[in-house]
Amino acid sequence: MVAVALVVLVAVVFVASDRWRRGALFFGGATLLAATFRLCLPSTRVGLLAVRSKPFDVGALSLLGSAIVFLAATINTLGVG
Repeated sequence: MVAVALVVLVAVVFVASDRWRRGALFFGGATLLAATFRLCLPSTRVGLLAVRSKPFDVGALSLLGSAIVFLAATINTLGVG
């Protein structure tokens, strides 16, 4: 959970410094990292990443993370970094 929180903190710093696209990519990456941890770690070690069953958590986090990364990668920046 701490590793995911650190990546989210990096994303917040990027967004706060007006690098919203890079921050969104990090938010999506943090979500995909959470999905990976939920998939690989035993249920006793995942802590707050365990909300429902393992298949539901992995599926929901993967779908959400992939959607965020896709949108951040494909949206037009209109000349903004």
